[in-house]
Amino acid sequence: MACQALRRSALLATAATIWTCGVAHAAELNPAAVTYKLPDQIQWSAPSPAGNQNAVLVGDPGKEGLYVQLVKWLAGNHFSHPHFHPHDRFITVLKGTWWVGTGTKYDPGATVPMPAGSFVTHYGQQVHFDGAKDEDAVLLIVGEGPATSTGAEVK
Repeated sequence: MACQALRRSALLATAATIWTCGVAHAAELNPAAVTYKLPDQIQWSAPSPAGNQNAVLVGDPGKEGLYVQLVKWLAGNHFSHPHFHPHDRFITVLKGTWWVGTGTKYDPGATVPMPAGSFVTHYGQQVHFDGAKDEDAVLLIVGEGPATSTGAEVK
């Protein structure tokens, strides 16, 4: 009797798994209600000379209006030089450790680590620099365009 109950439980669990997987693949979302991109569908730019890649998810950072983009700073001590943006930018570290510094003197050794899960605000017109040291850092940036960058390094 216990063996029969065990077989029945295993059969029900298997049927539930098959049914759940089947439903997940059979469902269709209304594109008027929801759009999405799976990770392998996100188009990343080629690495820049500064050592980062970008993927725009919403909007256009080069134009006025809201934009959302992913930025991946590549491992290997890749940093931007001191600069500022015209508008506030709201940044969440999704993966890795992102290193952030302020001021007009370029000094990656004077940066502060922001581990995954950190939330950072870059205030408009304020000088900062940032990047990655020994691991990739993936950021989600939300801002108001245009997201121009003005150099501010003093040597």
